[in-house]
Amino acid sequence: MTGLLALVLAGHALTAGAKDAPAPAAAPLPSATCDVVGLRLEDVIAKSAELQKPANEQAVRDLRTLRDAAVVLDTYKHPKVCAQVLTVLRALAANPERTIDQGGDTDEEKAEAIEQARKPKAPETKAPESKAPETAPEPKK
Repeated sequence: MTGLLALVLAGHALTAGAKDAPAPAAAPLPSATCDVVGLRLEDVIAKSAELQKPANEQAVRDLRTLRDAAVVLDTYKHPKVCAQVLTVLRALAANPERTIDQGGDTDEEKAEAIEQARKPKAPETKAPESKAPETAPEPKK
């Protein structure tokens, strides 16, 4: 939310002049138990020759997904669970070869089911019931 506020304030500063806009608020500090920023995951990925290999793209996506999950948990005030996710993330990032060896579930049906579950679903709406036009009974002959 603060990013959106900063964007709005920056836009206001550009259109109204910098002297009219208040100074943007500083970014919130990471919580003591869940320092996602201190993890510096992108630096770890950039420095790891193993994670740079094209064959390991899924492992890198998984690491980033875990990082994003930690951010969400921290945002919603779940610092203990966030810290647990960061512990797992640090262990996986510290030993990329083990991470890659561990993660090799090649069950295609499972992968497809997971991918299907990740897609956002539109709310179900009931189609208005259309009544078939009433027809007059056929005259008897």
